[in-house]
Amino acid sequence: EVQLVESGGGSVQAGGSLRLSCIASGFTFADSTMWWARQAPGNECTLVSSINRGGGTYYADSVKGRFTIARDNAKSTVYLQINNLKPEDAAVYHCAVWNLKMGWGSDSLCSSQGTQVTVSS
Repeated sequence: EVQLVESGGGSVQAGGSLRLSCIASGFTFADSTMWWARQAPGNECTLVSSINRGGGTYYADSVKGRFTIARDNAKSTVYLQINNLKPEDAAVYHCAVWNLKMGWGSDSLCSSQGTQVTVSS
């Protein structure tokens, strides 16, 4: 069973930083592409960033230069470093997984419990 447990969210002022973590289990982490997505109340789930098995990364235009995704295969953990937070970054952040063997590990990018990020201006 795929399990993804996010942590690290919180309430910060605009311009601040957070480091989100997602601990994974139930699949071969090293062979998987890991994704971070976010969903604010009333808004759709949107992709923020991803990192593939080779370390290649993707960032949405809105977060380029401020967010950094990283992975630690030994710990089965994917991280999202968020710097220079803006009010529009406030959302619940979710991680998700895809690999060639199982496909998507969940119904959608935002179906995990997630971790809340609140930004005050």
